[in-house]
Amino acid sequence: MQFTKKILSLMFVASLPLLMTACGGDDGKNGTNGTNGTNGSNGTNGSNGAKSLISQTVLAAGNAQCFKGGLKIESGVDANNDNTLQATEVSQTTYQCDKSVINTQLNFNRVATLQSCMQVNATCNTNDETAAEIVAASTDGMTLVYTDALKKQIGFVDIVNPSQPKPTGVLAMGGEPTSIAVKGPNALVAVNTSADYVNVSGKLTIVDIATKTVVHTINLGGQPDSVAVSPDGKYALVVIENERDETLNGGVPPQLPAGKLVIVDLTAAAPAGWTTRDVDLTGIAALYPSDPEPEFVDINSDNIAVVTLQENNHIALVNLVTGTIVRHFSAGSVDLVNVDLTDDRPAVIKPVEVQKARLREPDGVSWINNEYFATANEGDLNGGTRGFSIFNSQGEVVWDSGCELDDLAIRFGHYQDRRSDAKGNEPENIELGIFGKERFLFVNSERSSLVFVYDLADPKKPVFKQVLPASAAPEGGLAIPSRNLLAVASESDLRNVAIRAGINLYSYNTQAQQYPTVQSVNRPDGNPIPWSALSALSADVNNPKTLYSIEDSFFGQNRIFTLDVSTKPALVVSETKIWDSKNVFATSGINAGLPSFSNAELAAMINADKSVNLDPEGLAQASDGGFWIASEGSGAAADAKSSNLIFKTDAYGVIQSVIGLPASVNALQTNNGFEGIAEYNNSLYLAFQRAWGTEANPRIGIYDLASKTWKFVFYPLDAYSSQYAGGWVGLSEITSIGNGEFMVLERDNRGGPDAAIKRLYKINLQTVAGGETITKTLIKDIKPVLGSTTGTLLEKVEGTALMSNGDVYIVTDNDGVNDHSGETQLINLGKLF
Repeated sequence: MQFTKKILSLMFVASLPLLMTACGGDDGKNGTNGTNGTNGSNGTNGSNGAKSLISQTVLAAGNAQCFKGGLKIESGVDANNDNTLQATEVSQTTYQCDKSVINTQLNFNRVATLQSCMQVNATCNTNDETAAEIVAASTDGMTLVYTDALKKQIGFVDIVNPSQPKPTGVLAMGGEPTSIAVKGPNALVAVNTSADYVNVSGKLTIVDIATKTVVHTINLGGQPDSVAVSPDGKYALVVIENERDETLNGGVPPQLPAGKLVIVDLTAAAPAGWTTRDVDLTGIAALYPSDPEPEFVDINSDNIAVVTLQENNHIALVNLVTGTIVRHFSAGSVDLVNVDLTDDRPAVIKPVEVQKARLREPDGVSWINNEYFATANEGDLNGGTRGFSIFNSQGEVVWDSGCELDDLAIRFGHYQDRRSDAKGNEPENIELGIFGKERFLFVNSERSSLVFVYDLADPKKPVFKQVLPASAAPEGGLAIPSRNLLAVASESDLRNVAIRAGINLYSYNTQAQQYPTVQSVNRPDGNPIPWSALSALSADVNNPKTLYSIEDSFFGQNRIFTLDVSTKPALVVSETKIWDSKNVFATSGINAGLPSFSNAELAAMINADKSVNLDPEGLAQASDGGFWIASEGSGAAADAKSSNLIFKTDAYGVIQSVIGLPASVNALQTNNGFEGIAEYNNSLYLAFQRAWGTEANPRIGIYDLASKTWKFVFYPLDAYSSQYAGGWVGLSEITSIGNGEFMVLERDNRGGPDAAIKRLYKINLQTVAGGETITKTLIKDIKPVLGSTTGTLLEKVEGTALMSNGDVYIVTDNDGVNDHSGETQLINLGKLF
């Protein structure tokens, strides 16, 4: 019926001119009909029109346009009437690619991490700050070469055995190396030698990889950023950014000198014969046309370079043969929907906000094939869309990830809320890798320290495959398909918080995915349950498939998480917010006889909606099905911001009672208080992390629930033995294992090569007397277990749990991804008793 109505309406419209013309005649009477004239002769037949033809070709797996196969559809006019569509007659070509089917039989897994500080000291026993920013590989894939801008050098790594990479030396660059690429036996290193932001200079340093010697240098006439070599080896393109001073006029361009491109012709046999040509980029971008700041480059097999102009929100395609810009266009903008745009202190992850017309401001870029390329939209001035986009060579966006990367970072516990007001997960770089019959995009997220892996069966429809953990702030990525490897360089180096820069190596192999160890399901609104900073564990007393965990003070509306560990990864299947809806906490201050905290403290710890803002460091399922929560106090007793408290909630998180310490003990308070809680035989057992006051050892508090009285014993810590001076050893958890015995988690506050003590001990508290120092028995040294994850050994093992089937779990705390890579390891140690 709709089709019929449409035809009728068209007929009606077509008749309007005729009707209007008829209305223009006179109003007289009709005259007499005249005699019909003689019929004219027939005209000659017209020539036959040319036929339109369509040709369909089945594409096998591995095709450049449809990497897992598909259909190529060509159409055009059969100009020579031979009923065959010739190549010269094709006017339009389209592709229908087979749908991506994720290969779960092959996965990327991290096999090793090499800290760049190992170039200084074999065990990284150095406070020198190093970096690994951009990484390249020798043509045989056996040696990595990376830039270390902080120490103005490049580093070399032997990866003959990828699971045991070896540092093999460094080479001074006489300036800040910003990027690196490989041509034959040589590494081409872009080096910034600028005196300041105005007096800019730089050079391309050619290094023999085998001998680690400089063989030639080329003046670039400006401050370089990225460098790339064409697939045929005939050209290199160096991006001359001439970056702006971010402290001048708020960092807003224009700030001259303008950036440009330098083409290096590599056809001469020796580097000394290589020549250069400049490409002017001024006047092409709508934003700051006089001050182009090119950022990143990649070159396809047609010798067309794609160059991102990040601050200009622009993209240029450059023909390296002719040295001309063949096309340029704006990177455009995206409407951000259901993202978190607010930096809360303390944090609350709430992806419910909208920001219209956010500029992409792309950073890293990679060709997918000669028709499509992908950009990592990091942003800089006022942009960044938290994702990545795919463009065709005409400058049209054919796909955009929207808020998917932020959602994934939230789902995997890697979202940093303190970047919510800026760039979210902050995609920094993007790399294409072709592994056998499969093509992947690897997107490096700087602030979430993740590598997102996407399958590219159809270049216009990427499909998420898996996520990889990286060291903090991954920058450069390099696929090495000939060896089934991926290398990712991370630049953040903060020894005091157990972060070391370095290179992660991943192998494409038949093992199951090793990461993440925890991820969340969706809330009813379709968004993933936000989680992070898991500070404790508790087993369900009846169900060996269920664990409980809790978030610490990094977050401002504390929640208990329910984890299903029957699957890998474990799933955060529900969240239970802790509530003071019955005003139990609000009315239990000094006037209620609990001198360990004041009414002023209460105001800071109870939110307007009656949720609470505590520092939960211990969690135990109570015998009645509710929960015991140990909240660590903050500050010394004289000026404490909060006190060490025990909360009893029901199964729904509603606070039922609050317990404080005796006044005499509370007067000794320092930081590092309550760190674990357990219930056994109608008593609570509290582990203090470190010693208070002048005491030699930390306390374990025993609270009798019937008599409401306290007893304290002292736990003998192992001596601090890390190579890093100034750290400490303390307790992180206590777990009942029955018969009056408990498992305690003892650790130092060091990670990576500085880590020394990560141990589980057994203690017996059945008949101890108050004030005595107890004895302990080693259950297991878990440092080797943490090291087996092949990443930087994580400092904060914060939770232990004994399941009803005898399995023991441990979990690490990622500090809300603040000064942390965000990696969380939930590990089943098996049966230890």
